[in-house]
Amino acid sequence: MTKISLAKRVTSILGLATAALMVSGLVGCSSDAGATTDGSTTAAKQDTIVLGADDGNEPHWQILKDKLADEGIDLEVKTITDGVQLNQGVKDGSLDINLFQHLIFLAQFNVDNDADLVPVGATAVYPLGLYSTEYDAVEKLPADAVVAVPNNPTNLARALLNLQTAGLLTLKDGGNALSTPADITDSKVKVTPVDANQTVTALKDGSAVAAVVNNVQAQRGGLTDSDIIFKEDINDPQLAPYINAFVTRAELADDPRWAKLIEAYHSPEVEEAVSKLNDGNLVFKADWTQAKLTEVLTGLESDISAAK
Repeated sequence: MTKISLAKRVTSILGLATAALMVSGLVGCSSDAGATTDGSTTAAKQDTIVLGADDGNEPHWQILKDKLADEGIDLEVKTITDGVQLNQGVKDGSLDINLFQHLIFLAQFNVDNDADLVPVGATAVYPLGLYSTEYDAVEKLPADAVVAVPNNPTNLARALLNLQTAGLLTLKDGGNALSTPADITDSKVKVTPVDANQTVTALKDGSAVAAVVNNVQAQRGGLTDSDIIFKEDINDPQLAPYINAFVTRAELADDPRWAKLIEAYHSPEVEEAVSKLNDGNLVFKADWTQAKLTEVLTGLESDISAAK
């Protein structure tokens, strides 16, 4: 009897020990919860957002990362300087979202690549100014002066509209976001499309006396506001196609993480850093909803498809 009881007791003890080890193992393997000082548990594992940008080393990204970390989100920013690759990365899933483009660029990409990328939040509109290091006013440009404009379709049309507003040329039917030099019906200057990276070079090497240059290229090329002889009104509603946006795949359009990302981007600290980077040459568009952005995008895609 004694031997049997002892055996039963040992078995019972071993069973309890095994159960305790199993529970301990389960607790040790859990990466989703951690004990708090009051004995409750809280989520410890952070969500990760992989975001593609063409300026991922700028100071505002670290501010944004810190803000999202407080919300339990780990933001990983990958710098990719080619716009098509940035969109392709979102399309194929290597990126969750990107930030670099305006709506007309996105519309062109979707149509050209049978893609379904969508905007989920707006950032800002940046100016596309007319610069000259030789003349200080549009009125002083000589007849048939050579004006360089970026040759990529989206910024080419915008540059032509810019020159039209400046009184330097006239576009057929007033022009639109798809206008090309073929739509010029009258011009006081000679428009020369060049690679966007060469617009500043054209000014500096004398091949053009004026050039329409985007904000980033102007900064990189050492141009300042004092070199601008005409600046578009970036509060103009007609510039809606040029609002920059966070862009993701359609299947992720309703991901709740985007609300936190967009809110953090439009925090005073991040906006201040972005504004400083761009010398204040921008207008933030926090009030533009996903629905409003999508409405503009859909219209642009329809126009682009019809023009093919």
